[in-house]
Formats: sequence, structure tokens, C-alpha cells
Amino acid sequence: MVVGIINENAIFTYIQVSTSHKKMNKVNSIIYAISTRLRPKIMTATSTMIALMPLALGTGTGTGALLHQPLAIAVIGGVLVALPLLIMVLPTLLNLLAFKEEVKNKKAV
Repeated sequence: MVVGIINENAIFTYIQVSTSHKKMNKVNSIIYAISTRLRPKIMTATSTMIALMPLALGTGTGTGALLHQPLAIAVIGGVLVALPLLIMVLPTLLNLLAFKEEVKNKKAV
């Protein structure tokens, strides 16, 4: 579940960077993509944590409540750890990736 949420956010950010890179330089397109995708990332993480909070706290009385509690805690922890990685590490990796592509293009010319 966590991998799917983070993967989706990373793909959308990469698409935003590649789309805006046609109009502006590399650094500005990365900054624009991260700032544009910041609110949806925070909203997704917050809604996931709020939705899983009753399971994580173990307030359910059903037979499966104890089985779902560790899963909910793991997902909430994964989303909390992954959000700063998406905001700080992904732009750095995108910057390095785009830099390598520019170096290859300059050598070919």
C-alpha cells in the first residue's frame, strides 16, 4: 500500500517535471513540479493517516481488529517516512538524472 502511494506521487512529479522542462530550465522545472505537487502529496498522506487511525489505535471490537492494527501502524509509519523523502530526495535524484542527460547531449554535439 505504501509503495503504491509513494510510487504514484513520484510518477506524477516526474511527469510534471518532464512537461515543464520543455518551457523552462531544469532547476526551475523541478522547483515548479515539487511546489505544484506538494499539496496533493500532503493531502494524500493526511487522509491515509486519518483513515487508518482507528485501526492503528485498536478501537474496533471485531475479530480482525487485532490483526489489522500492526498493518495500519506500518502504513502510517511508511507514509510519514516517505513524505519527506518525496519532498527532499526525489528532487535531488531528478536533478542528477537530468544533469546526466544534459552531459550526454553535450558530448554528442
